[in-house]
Amino acid sequence: MLGPLMLGLQGCELSAEERELLRHPLVGGVILFTRNYHDPQQLRALTQAIGELRQPRLLVTVDQEGGRVQRFREGFTRLPPVRRLGAIYDRDRRRGLWLARLSGWLMAIELRACGVDSSFAPVLDLDRGLSTVIGERAFHFDPQAVAALAGAYVIGMGRAGMEATGKHFPGHGSVRADSHCELPEDPRELAAISAQDLQPFAELARRGIAAIMAAHVRYPQVAAEPASFSPTWLREVLRHRLGFQGLVLSDDLDMLAAAGAGTAEERAAAALRAGCDLVLACNDRAAACHMLDHLPPPVADPVTQGRLLRMHGRGRPAAERLQASRQWRRAVAMVSAGADDPLADRQV
Repeated sequence: MLGPLMLGLQGCELSAEERELLRHPLVGGVILFTRNYHDPQQLRALTQAIGELRQPRLLVTVDQEGGRVQRFREGFTRLPPVRRLGAIYDRDRRRGLWLARLSGWLMAIELRACGVDSSFAPVLDLDRGLSTVIGERAFHFDPQAVAALAGAYVIGMGRAGMEATGKHFPGHGSVRADSHCELPEDPRELAAISAQDLQPFAELARRGIAAIMAAHVRYPQVAAEPASFSPTWLREVLRHRLGFQGLVLSDDLDMLAAAGAGTAEERAAAALRAGCDLVLACNDRAAACHMLDHLPPPVADPVTQGRLLRMHGRGRPAAERLQASRQWRRAVAMVSAGADDPLADRQV
C-alpha cells in the first residue's frame, strides 16, 4: 500500500536513513530536485534504487515545467516557459496547440526514459501579471486559452506514458505574494474566482486529468483556511461542484504559507482531513520525520490507492533508442525553436 506522504531526498544517492524512511508505511512517493541530479545515468540509478525498496513501488516525481522551473537540465532538452506557447497560440492557434502537445510529450518521454513517474505539470494558473512566482509558468491570461493549451499539453504527456497534475487549485495567478515566503490572500468572492481562475481546473477536471495540486492561498470570502487545508475548496468545490475524481495533492507543507496550520504533523493532518490524498514534505527532514512519528497509520482505502497507483508511469523507453529516434529529434528541434522565438515574449 502507498501512504499519504511524499518526501524529498538530500542528495544524488539514497542514504541508509532514507532507505529506512522510504519503507515507512506512511510514505507514498518521492519528489526530486536539482540537488538530487547529476546526469541521466545517475538519475536512472536513483529511480531504480527507489523502485526496488518496496511493492507497490513508490511514486517518483519532479517539477519539470520548463523555463526557470526545470530541475533536470544537463542531459535534458531545455524546455521553454509555457508563456511562450501562449504567445505562439495568440499568433497561430493551431501551431500553439501543436507545440503544447509536443512539449508535453517531450518533457514526459525524457523523464520516463530515466524512470521518473510524473512531473507536477501543467500550471493552470492565469498569467495576470501580478504573481512573480507564477509569471511565465502560466500559459496565458485568458482562462479559455489556458484550458486549451494545458489540455493539449496533458494529451502529449499521456502519449509519453505520464499522467498530469494541474496546479495550483483554485488559482495562484491573481495574488502578488509568493506562497513560499508568506500566505497570499485573494479577497474576491467565489463567483469572481469561478468565472476566471477556476475555469481551467473545471475544464481539465471534466477531461479527466489524473491529479490536481492545491494552493497555499487563502480566499477569505470563501473559506477561513488556505485552499490546501480547506474542506470547502477540496470537498465542496473540487470534488462535488467540479466532479473531480482524481488525486488531490497539497503543495509543499514546508512552505511558509502553510505555517499557520501548526506543527509539521498538524499541517499534514489538516491537509488530509480537508481532502488531500497526498501531502508533500520536500525540504525539511526533521519535519518529515516528525510527521512519520506522529501521524496515525494509513487506512487501506481502495479509492485512494487507485488514484495513487494511476500516477505510475507507463512504459519506459531506452534512452539510447529514444535519442536515436526521428520522433525525438524532431520534437527537440521544434520545441527548441519555440524556446528561441523572439516574438514569444508576450507580457500582460
